[in-house]
Amino acid sequence: MLKRLTGLSRSALNKTRELLGAQPQPAAQAEASSAIAAEPASKPRKRGKARSGKHSGPLIVPAGEHSVTRKSIGRSALKVLDKLHEAGHSAYLVGGGVRDALVGLKPKDFDIATDASPETIRALFRNSRIIGRRFRLVHVVYGREIIEVATFRAAHSKGDGGEIGKAGRIVRDNVFGSIEEDAYRRDFSVNALYYNIADGSVVDYVGGLADLKAGVFKLIGEPVTRCKEDPVRVLRAVRLAAKLKFSIDEPTLAAMKQVRTELKSTPPPRLFEEVLKLFQGGYALRSFHSVREHDLLRYLFPMLDERLKAGDENLVSMLDAALTNTDRRVAQGKPITPAYLLAFMLWPDVQEQAGRDCEAGMRINDALFTAADSVLSTQLRVISIPRRFSGPMKEIWQMQPRLERLTGGRALKLMEDRRFRAAYDFLCLRSNVDERLKASAKWWTRVQTLSEEQRIDAAANRPVADGIWPDKRGQGARSAEDADEDLEIDGGTPGKSIEAAATSKDAAGNAAKKPPRKRRRRRRKPGGDKGSAGSSSPPAS
Repeated sequence: MLKRLTGLSRSALNKTRELLGAQPQPAAQAEASSAIAAEPASKPRKRGKARSGKHSGPLIVPAGEHSVTRKSIGRSALKVLDKLHEAGHSAYLVGGGVRDALVGLKPKDFDIATDASPETIRALFRNSRIIGRRFRLVHVVYGREIIEVATFRAAHSKGDGGEIGKAGRIVRDNVFGSIEEDAYRRDFSVNALYYNIADGSVVDYVGGLADLKAGVFKLIGEPVTRCKEDPVRVLRAVRLAAKLKFSIDEPTLAAMKQVRTELKSTPPPRLFEEVLKLFQGGYALRSFHSVREHDLLRYLFPMLDERLKAGDENLVSMLDAALTNTDRRVAQGKPITPAYLLAFMLWPDVQEQAGRDCEAGMRINDALFTAADSVLSTQLRVISIPRRFSGPMKEIWQMQPRLERLTGGRALKLMEDRRFRAAYDFLCLRSNVDERLKASAKWWTRVQTLSEEQRIDAAANRPVADGIWPDKRGQGARSAEDADEDLEIDGGTPGKSIEAAATSKDAAGNAAKKPPRKRRRRRRKPGGDKGSAGSSSPPAS
């Protein structure tokens, strides 16, 4: 008990007293005096009504009267909480982990708040690192899992570690304070609930429990000021309200409308992080419609927003199908990739521009390559898309005309491509809104269930989707075979001419006719006796 209250063992305390010349205390006396010293001057009240004043004390719900337990917390987070507590520090689970457990969801994010400084936390955990300049915190790493540990923060005006920019944005947020001060500087009331690892209670300073029960999202403090501090809170409110099926209270909603234009000046990497959270949490469809409802899509995907506002119902149907499929895969525990959804968001503009280039006489692959670069360049001004995602997006787009039109062995070879599954799913969803693609999509679905011999027979007379691309396939000077050849050059890599491909094939054929070169065997030099000159080993003694 003494160790948990003070962070020091009884023997260590007695040893300290001996060094100072004091008499060691008996165990019972030491325990009692430590407990008195650790007791707060005024105990926070237990269950009661929501507070109207800021400093009326917290509402504390004891263990057993709420649904947050140690079992609902991840193992890695529990290790961090327990170690901080055993070292004599306050340790609380805070934010989404507490919120989700209270509403009956399985928590996925575990953020920890403590009174220990970042340097102290770093010293306690060898598997940790201090990160951030604007907001310094500690990442404790367990394999692929990262637990964020933050020191209690106070208001920005209370110290030298806080700084607000001209536009009202937080530039630095490193003023440390108490748990109460930390609660009031958080964004939404339902995100400012603390689970105390010491006694299993839930602590509420800002009325978050009442808002959670009412199903409403509410900003803490003056709404416009809080939105200006970090405009991404506008997106976060929409995302979390969609996730929990909550409403947003009127003052918060009005502040969001007033500040949302500030998203234009938000760094693209931060917006990309929010996009991932919007569409990878298992509630992508609700999030997408909520983003559109609050007119925020133009700050994320402006080209897509223009098309949807123009009334493209087919596009809405295709996107709904893609988002529903993503949510289903998340619910089934199957892997998903942002590249697939992002490819859908930008495909209409890629297809339109590639079609114009095809009409001008450009080959399909070259047209798609040029259109992809142009559309991505425009989109990257708004949200950043790392190459590990933009690369697969381009590959999915490049495979579409080949899946539509290639026949025979060349068609079957596509099934060996690493992007085949994603490109095939992409084609199937496109076929839901374009009748010309249905026969081709059904054929690809069926051929995957056939034996190898049956596939060869089926590939010879497969249905192709003509008329999708304005490249005059089978008309004029270029034949259908020529058009198919465009799709097969160097595996579909744009920018290579047919002549260059033919030259490379001839060169490969000539190389195959030449006899293989004899491999010269390298003679090994005699190793000599151990310990002789030239040997790396020391002579035997």
